Amino acid sequence: MDLLAETLAVGGVRGTVGARIEANEPWGILWPGSAGAAFYAVASGTAWLELPGHPPRQLMPDDVVLLPNGPGHTLRSAPDAAVVLQQCTDADDARARGGVLRVGSGEMHTNILGASYDYDPAVSTQVLATLPEVVHLRANHSGSGLDDTVRLLSRELTHPQIATEFVLNRLVDILLIQLLRVWLTEKPAEARGTWLGVLGDPLVSVALTRLHENPAKPWTTDLLATELATSRSTLTRRFRESTGRTPGDYLTRWRMDLAAIRLRDTDDTVDTIARAVGYTSVFAFSRAFRRARGQAPGQYRRSSRQHDRDWDK
Repeated sequence: MDLLAETLAVGGVRGTVGARIEANEPWGILWPGSAGAAFYAVASGTAWLELPGHPPRQLMPDDVVLLPNGPGHTLRSAPDAAVVLQQCTDADDARARGGVLRVGSGEMHTNILGASYDYDPAVSTQVLATLPEVVHLRANHSGSGLDDTVRLLSRELTHPQIATEFVLNRLVDILLIQLLRVWLTEKPAEARGTWLGVLGDPLVSVALTRLHENPAKPWTTDLLATELATSRSTLTRRFRESTGRTPGDYLTRWRMDLAAIRLRDTDDTVDTIARAVGYTSVFAFSRAFRRARGQAPGQYRRSSRQHDRDWDK
């Protein structure tokens, strides 16, 4: 099992192209906060990114930056460039429809792809939500695939062709994985304490893989430690250092995530779902689910489906 791919898939992480910025100085845009993550790749030119509580940082050609928790932020052509209300209104419209935002007149010197990543609110085990507020990678990442993808992205933006939007949406998903790979390799110290940090500890990574591969197995910490040929104390200590949780706590949370998705998206009986995530009785499962989600399984099924219906209207 590819642990990262599995966790992203269950977490419902999906990327979509937002505004494509084509700008000539001066320009300034204030983006409001959003529920998902924001991403930028600089195809050409430069920009300045500002977030509350952080010093301004300059984005250079081929830089990529991820704002995992979608905070409000400002993009400007220069630190002193004014934010223009009309540009902000146009930017919101371009982001909503995945369109081009043209700012200024004359030859466009700056070309930036904006994207967003949404994830399933039913799933509490999320990779992006645990990352720092800003993940910024400079150009020339030791010949990684990220460099190649950013260059391909740049060509698509500079010379759009048929199905360019389709290509960009696929590239956005690829870019996220490549960004996470490079960040984990280049900045392992920053990764500690995030979900990705578990990939830096072989013991914990294998332990998580075992739990993800077979969540219904009647796991105990002793059984998991025995399978990994380590002691209970070593496993518990390293697991807690990497995830902030005990193996039992993590497994319960993962089981509840899997159960929540099936309750919302399938018509499987509560008994079937309970057994699929490792509970031998509906009572034990219902008690665990209520403790984790604040609702009984049946209540959660009804409320989550009603929410989806209201959202679709």
